[in-house]
Amino acid sequence: MMPSALEAPSKNTLMFVPDLVYFEPGALEYEKGRRIHAWAEEQNLPIRITPSHNRITGLPGESDLEKYRLAKRTLVVGVRKTLTFDTSKPSAEYAIPIATGCMGHCHYCYLQTTLGAKPYIRVYVNTDDIMQAAKQYIDERAPEITRFEAACTSDPVGLEHISSSLRELIEFMGQEEYGRLRFVTKFHHVDSLLTAKHNNHTRFRFSVNADYVIKNFEPATSSFEERIEAAGKVARAGYPLGFIIAPIIWHDGWEQGYAALLQKLAHALPPEAVRDLTFELIQHRFTKTAKTVIEQRYPKTKLEMDEAKRKYKWGRWGQGKYVYPDEQANALREFITERIFEHFPEASIDYFT
Repeated sequence: MMPSALEAPSKNTLMFVPDLVYFEPGALEYEKGRRIHAWAEEQNLPIRITPSHNRITGLPGESDLEKYRLAKRTLVVGVRKTLTFDTSKPSAEYAIPIATGCMGHCHYCYLQTTLGAKPYIRVYVNTDDIMQAAKQYIDERAPEITRFEAACTSDPVGLEHISSSLRELIEFMGQEEYGRLRFVTKFHHVDSLLTAKHNNHTRFRFSVNADYVIKNFEPATSSFEERIEAAGKVARAGYPLGFIIAPIIWHDGWEQGYAALLQKLAHALPPEAVRDLTFELIQHRFTKTAKTVIEQRYPKTKLEMDEAKRKYKWGRWGQGKYVYPDEQANALREFITERIFEHFPEASIDYFT
């Protein structure tokens, strides 16, 4: 049963099972597409065929908000046709597309606007084509290392039980001398990835935050405790580990919140986790468009988006966003950086943005 239009979905860390599955005809020409179709039948899910994800119409729901929530429970299985990869700075050289959309309901997520009116979840079945395209990028840059970010448009860990695409990518990159894979997740369903032959070429990162942020703005994701337990498993499996603290949000008690976050990490992580540990720090930002969409989709949100309290920062493509003023941003960066090195003196911080 779906939540009412004015309620945030309750936190549910069970593996994602959609309410409705669409297949593009070409998807069933691939073994992975047929396997996902058999899985959907086993789950007794409604299955429909669509000529293209762009032509899906008539999703259920009486209001726009209800349609949005139901669309987030809709899976589209298709073929990735565009094999030119976008850049993914500062995380990696390129974004590698294996899925689009996310089952989480994080209020602040940039996918709210980039996916527009089509927030359904898509998985791609032609992973061999995607890996071959990645191989070409690697060969063009060799002997430089080429990093690929697999979580730019989705949280692929939350879909791995359906697609198995992450394991394929991990083992592919494990064989590439000059290729590296990176992805970040808010989900704890990592067991199927623990035995993958990663060869230390995949950095497995978890998104973490202060309790206030997770409680108020990250519905339908795994709890902090579940994420950290999963991080321990990943570290013991030999993966290089990282944490993204994002979005860093200025709120009442933020110092205590972020200090407690780093303290809990230090107490919970096994020794294997700290031998090659990275952090990425991203302050909260929003655009005017994002603010409008977020307030429509989460009308009860406590997310602060007051332009008068922010600094306008121009982006790479001539579009700007609102970030914290320099004084606040510097206070956040300095405080969290100090707490990181207090608990993890050998860790590295890749960037603050």
